[in-house]
Amino acid sequence: MLRLTLQGMRARWVTFTGSFVALALGVGLIAATGLALAATFQAPHRGPERFAAAPVVVRATDTLRVSTPIGERTQRLADPRAVPAEVAAELAQLGRTVEDRTFPVSYASVGGEDGEGAAAAGHPWSVAAATPYRLTDGRAPRTPGEVVVAVAARERDRSGGGVAVGDRVRVVTPAGADSRTVVGTVAATDFETAVFFADAEAAQLSPRIDALVVHADAAAVRKAVRNAVRGTGSGIDVLTGDERRRADPDPDRDSEALVSVNALLGTAAGITCFVSVFVVASTFAFAVAQRRREFGLLRTAGATARQIRRTVFAEAVLVAVPASAAGCLLGAVGAPPLAAWMVDSGVAPSWFAIGDQTWPLHTAFWTGLCVAMAGVLTSSWRAGRIKPTEALREAALDNGTMPPSRWLLGALLLLAGLGLLVWSLATDPGEALKRKTYITRPMLLIVGFALYAPVLVPPLVRLVTWLPARLPGATGLLARENAATGVRRTAAVAAPVLITVALAASLLGTTATINEAKATEAATQTTADYVVAAPGEKGALPAPFVTRARSIPGAAVSASRSTAVSVLEEGVALVRSEARAVDPAALAAVSRLPVASGRVADLDDGGIVVNEEWLTRTVGQRVRVWLGDGREVTLRIVAVLRTGTGGNGVYVTPRNAPGAPVDRVDVAVRDGADATAVDAALREAGAATRTTVLTKDEWLARSHPRSSESTRLGLLLILGIALLYTGIALANTLVMATSDRVGDLAVLRLTGATKPQVLRLVAAEALVVVAVGSLLGAAVAGLNLLGLRGALALLSVRSPLVVPWSGLGAMVAASAVLAVVAAVVPALTALRTRPVEHAGTRE
Repeated sequence: MLRLTLQGMRARWVTFTGSFVALALGVGLIAATGLALAATFQAPHRGPERFAAAPVVVRATDTLRVSTPIGERTQRLADPRAVPAEVAAELAQLGRTVEDRTFPVSYASVGGEDGEGAAAAGHPWSVAAATPYRLTDGRAPRTPGEVVVAVAARERDRSGGGVAVGDRVRVVTPAGADSRTVVGTVAATDFETAVFFADAEAAQLSPRIDALVVHADAAAVRKAVRNAVRGTGSGIDVLTGDERRRADPDPDRDSEALVSVNALLGTAAGITCFVSVFVVASTFAFAVAQRRREFGLLRTAGATARQIRRTVFAEAVLVAVPASAAGCLLGAVGAPPLAAWMVDSGVAPSWFAIGDQTWPLHTAFWTGLCVAMAGVLTSSWRAGRIKPTEALREAALDNGTMPPSRWLLGALLLLAGLGLLVWSLATDPGEALKRKTYITRPMLLIVGFALYAPVLVPPLVRLVTWLPARLPGATGLLARENAATGVRRTAAVAAPVLITVALAASLLGTTATINEAKATEAATQTTADYVVAAPGEKGALPAPFVTRARSIPGAAVSASRSTAVSVLEEGVALVRSEARAVDPAALAAVSRLPVASGRVADLDDGGIVVNEEWLTRTVGQRVRVWLGDGREVTLRIVAVLRTGTGGNGVYVTPRNAPGAPVDRVDVAVRDGADATAVDAALREAGAATRTTVLTKDEWLARSHPRSSESTRLGLLLILGIALLYTGIALANTLVMATSDRVGDLAVLRLTGATKPQVLRLVAAEALVVVAVGSLLGAAVAGLNLLGLRGALALLSVRSPLVVPWSGLGAMVAASAVLAVVAAVVPALTALRTRPVEHAGTRE
């Protein structure tokens, strides 16, 4: 049987080459994404950066710790407290101490373009000795109005576009905007952009002490801190050695960056694995189906069903082993460029690189082998069951192509996909807006539709060819009959198109619809005419701007602060919710919140506004929460907001967010007020304090883009990998299918068809199959998008569906071009031989 197997592989080298290419590329994609995913499991170790030269660092804790029956639960505090003055005084008795203050600033050259300038962090100069910052030019600041700025090496001369000693810069601080002189420069770092002030001026700009550098024995410092805070409930950290890294500006930035990269690559790996398995299984099953006539002849010659199955499995192993090995090699070679692209595109941090893990290669190899075996399992079983007397008839025509097992499996997958959709709409509509949900659900539907392809293909072919079959000439009629008769061939070729269109339309349409819904929701809830927001996540608006805005006649002004609250749900889960600290009366003048119950106007220092996602959400109930600075309080629920798209957060009063600066101001023109005068006064205040004033529409366009850059790049990565593979698989399958029809093409030539007519027929058949696959993919995407529309309606979000017509059209057009080229080229090659020779060709 081995000799027979090798002879069969040599005779059908095109079929086996196609299977080899599909499997090798599939394994290569799984290996490449697996290697990239493995590199996200551990961030590189970094030592202390900002306080690398400090012996001991003392600061207020930035972590909330809550004991539960199953252990301690932690959350990062949004607004850590300052170091108490009594602690600073106690530590000053042990040795020299340096007070560190950190406050948001921005700066730009005087006379430069208007705007907020470069975001930076302000510090007193005295703390620079405990940090990596050293003067590269100039001197230290000594008086108010002098600053030292961090400058990258390439910007140390004016040709680099940076600042230099002696320049005047416009610096925006919490106290306002003013011109200052650059008296020195330091080398820039990658963990922050620093601006140093004289110690006295820094203390005026930010009176609170954020950290203390203590030159004393660590044990003595800890003892002094314990004595100073005893009974006060203040949490103070004493950091030495590697723990000093916790005082860096963003100590978890590496692991946080890897979280998003891990989520992206996990999604890409899941989709890649699904696409690879789907296409490889389809290709191998088609390759076996192509040989049914051969199996029929073997059964007639006396081969047993077990021998047929053994032959098929032997061929699959002979193809799968080298193909999987080649795929692993492709993955190992392709993973580093993938990581480099992610770094260059800003998707991954600059230090991200492929590690030395090998388990993704083992996983990819065995996955490829198992998928190849699964791809031939069903087909070989059916081929082995063909009775010798029925062999030739069975092999010549695709009859009875839907066994009961396929009916059952397809029904289960379709019911699972639709059932999960209905279940989520009935129990938790917000689940439909989560990435894992709208990515995995189409997969079930794709496989379900693919399993029912033998049933769906004939009517879809008749639908697509209804008009062409009635046009003059036989091309449309022949294309319809060939596509409808060769169900297996049509289904195998349509499979890559189905998955391409379904994934592209589902992912692009869902993300675009969700973005549109969020923008619509924000526009509905914000009734302000102007929105002024601080730049960056931890930015703050200058106090003079807030004061001037509040004094504008005819303007209703709401100044709010970003903070967070944490709640212990079910006694074991510490859940953090983003919140805003607002004045309820001012908020009512500039917003229209989606209140489900209660009244936002009842918000006071003892109250809280929550949303429907909270476990405790009954108006009048009291809930224990931890505020942004770690204080534990019990607040009364005064109102409950609808969940919406997930952006409806929590509201408290400013007294419950004492450490949070004002970072957003909403301004509405009161009825009867002069809108032109309000606009002029507001923009004058913005120009004086170097604060950007945006209209509501401008703010929406900037803060709620239809597709963020990270989302766009992530989708490009996910779809690019999957669609590249499906495109190659489409061409590969068509080459296999067309090469198998050499005899049919020869018969057409012998009946009088010219070469152009035959080529037009082959191209028309390819277009028909692409149209069938596109319709199946559109059906999957349509079900997915309709489910999303129902979820938004249940969440009380009135937003239209966004169908990515341009992207969808590009995918279908690319598939059509690939299909025509992949079908016509091998047909053209076959037509170079005299039709009489091909007509007598035996399998």
